[in-house]
Amino acid sequence: MSLQDRIINHFTDSIQTQQDAMTSLCELIEYASQRLVNALLNDKKILACGNGRSATSVQLLSSAMLNQFERDRPSLPVIALTTDTATLTAIANDYHFDDVFAKQLRALGQSGDILLVYSDGRNSSNIAKAVSAAHDKDLSVIALTGNNGGMISPLLHETDIEIRVPSDSGARIQEVHVLITHCLCDLIDHQLFG
Repeated sequence: MSLQDRIINHFTDSIQTQQDAMTSLCELIEYASQRLVNALLNDKKILACGNGRSATSVQLLSSAMLNQFERDRPSLPVIALTTDTATLTAIANDYHFDDVFAKQLRALGQSGDILLVYSDGRNSSNIAKAVSAAHDKDLSVIALTGNNGGMISPLLHETDIEIRVPSDSGARIQEVHVLITHCLCDLIDHQLFG
């Protein structure tokens, strides 16, 4: 297979995964955006976490909400739990890496806030602990997952939302998570600012 054929395969696989996600996830993405808007209208905040490449999706969301997505508007309260390296490494060193998000949530989360987690479907015990900590603090959870949902899916309550990308490829899941993040940012802006 030539290098160009490999490139074509990546584009083709990505397009197919996006089309599958569009067909199956539009209603859930809309519902998640409404839940996020409702929290923001009630002076609540969004806390977000993810590991590795998923952490970049968290930062994409927080930067678009705290600054702007595609237009100038007031800042919106989204906290990326993935960005404070001193806190992350202190918690990992003094306790356990599984606690890096849950410990922050117990301090920052308040009833009515929303935890938005990104996981490609692998078993991320620190994300699982964050979901449990969110439930303990009366936060609802929106989970962007993939594959079979990993260890996150069974932890979700009936009132939580799982947006599961129909793929078992980490790269394809991550690509669709970015697109879903852009959809959420656009839908939040549209619902709040017209």
